[in-house]
Amino acid sequence: MPEVTTRFMIRRPNLPLAEAWHPCPEPDASEALVEVPLLGSVAAGLPIEACPSVSHIHVPRRMVRRNTYALRVRGDSMVDCNIFDGDVIIIEQCESAENGETAVVMINDQEVTLKKLYIERSGVRLQPANERMAPIFLKNSDIQVLGMVMGVVRQAEMAA
Repeated sequence: MPEVTTRFMIRRPNLPLAEAWHPCPEPDASEALVEVPLLGSVAAGLPIEACPSVSHIHVPRRMVRRNTYALRVRGDSMVDCNIFDGDVIIIEQCESAENGETAVVMINDQEVTLKKLYIERSGVRLQPANERMAPIFLKNSDIQVLGMVMGVVRQAEMAA
């Protein structure tokens, strides 16, 4: 049976997301892992219906802020930002995002997606970080920012 290793990556500030990930050092005995709610999945592709479920994931304390939660990524629209299908993203809950930030967004109070958010004259553009996928164009009133990506937890199988 293959062994599974967990890698924690934390976002360095003021860098484009594709370059911002820095390996989070393995927690030592003085830094306990903190339990964060894993609230379900988010689409990295076409938006999916918001279906909350609650379980938990343990992450290093340095990845946790005041209002932190986690979501499992489904899809490959964010691969150019080094966020892959099956990753768990660590989210800092907030209600707004800067132009170009990677955010979890709710569309029409029904669907959630993970995209780069751009504010334009005609509304909002939700831009995938995958050149094979088209952006989503919406009115400002159609979206609600739920949070910003602050970390990634990736589990990979290693050959035994």
